[in-house]
Amino acid sequence: MHRGCADFQAGWCTRRALLRAGTAGMAGLGLSSILRAAAAPAGGNSLRPRAKHIILLHQFGGPSHLDTFDMKPDAPSGIRGEFRPIATPTPGMTISEHLPRFATVLDRFAQVRSVHHKMRNHNSATYYSLTGHAPPIDDIRLRDTQELYPAYGSTVARFRPVEDPAVPSFVSFPHVLRDGSVTPGQHASFLGKAFDPFFVSQDPSKANFRLPELTLPSDMGLGRLDDRRGLQKLIDAQTDLLEWSEAAQGVDAFYSRALTMLASPRVRQAFDLSLEPDRLRDDYGRTTYGQSCLLARRLVEAGVRFVSVYYSASIGGARGGWDTHGDNFRQLKDRLLPITDQAVPTLILDLAARGLLDETLVVWMGEFGRSPRVMNTKQFGPDGRDHWPFCYTVLFAGGGTIPGAIHGSSDRIGAYPASDPVTPDDIAATLFWALGIDPSTEFHDTLNRPLPIAAGDPVTRIFA
Repeated sequence: MHRGCADFQAGWCTRRALLRAGTAGMAGLGLSSILRAAAAPAGGNSLRPRAKHIILLHQFGGPSHLDTFDMKPDAPSGIRGEFRPIATPTPGMTISEHLPRFATVLDRFAQVRSVHHKMRNHNSATYYSLTGHAPPIDDIRLRDTQELYPAYGSTVARFRPVEDPAVPSFVSFPHVLRDGSVTPGQHASFLGKAFDPFFVSQDPSKANFRLPELTLPSDMGLGRLDDRRGLQKLIDAQTDLLEWSEAAQGVDAFYSRALTMLASPRVRQAFDLSLEPDRLRDDYGRTTYGQSCLLARRLVEAGVRFVSVYYSASIGGARGGWDTHGDNFRQLKDRLLPITDQAVPTLILDLAARGLLDETLVVWMGEFGRSPRVMNTKQFGPDGRDHWPFCYTVLFAGGGTIPGAIHGSSDRIGAYPASDPVTPDDIAATLFWALGIDPSTEFHDTLNRPLPIAAGDPVTRIFA
């Protein structure tokens, strides 16, 4: 992503701004990236895949494990907080009282309660959580460069792309993560723009949600696309797609694939949420996150391999993410947990009802957890929890996992792993292993150095 595109945070990045910014990597400049990724040779697929698809639900800001899935009701009041645990279908397994719908499906999840690392800043920790590789520094000023590692989905697009040229391998939406600067780890980095995600910046909950790059002008039928001049007019009209323009103007092997994707009812319909019953859309919640989860299901149904759904663009605030330094309990109770409690259980049940859960690995995580001790500070006010990378929980559902499995544990106050510690490197290895990609597979950076796609070991004990 490029700092020169100042309007990116507000929405679509214009072609003119992209031309000013140059061709430095940006997450989500879509079609030629998708097409080239589909044409690239695969590799590293020597394992039996447990899953065909992954939906990564990333909770920017860092959700409190102590107030959600790893509660400590016997800890002192300054640690256990205000929320009570409630029962779930699995005997002895509890969850926050403010996740009642989640309680009914928690038995479908495997939990890893001993994830830990040392990155205490959002940009560095989030980069680690999106790539599985520790950054060179733990600093809020960590910048996106071609020396850093690619997003999970980009690696998947490189080594296990979708065979259908009309279907993207990696899609991300609806936010670009930023904490001061654009957070690294959201695109293909040194793998090249061919493996960038197909990024959707529009809000799926809006009535006018659509994809300009998959919408023909009203006066142009598909037949006219066989005319190169007609295609050029279409490209010129689609000012958000500089890379598409480059590929089409070259009239190379990707020309026919551009037509294939544009003409594909399967792809166009996948993005058309109006095809869903109103009742189901209401079940997901008419929020950005709820409708994003619904869109993720539709994309998986259409064949997309890896989908990243970002809860928010910012770490906190009235419309932001899970960074609850102050007023932790009210923020969770009034906003963050109700949205989560509506969208995520509905996604799990919807996937299961359509026979998709067994082949889709759903991963729910943030970049870290929150501190065991409830804080009162002058800067943030009372009842807050600080950043806490030293122990937190990651959830997995479907994709061959063992429902109800728990791997690892935290100590009596949720501060540090008490057993079976897991790192983000291990989470990365687990995702690739689940898709049948050997985590020891190597790619090459900008200096042509061979690097393993994951430095950890897969958590195989949560899989059947």
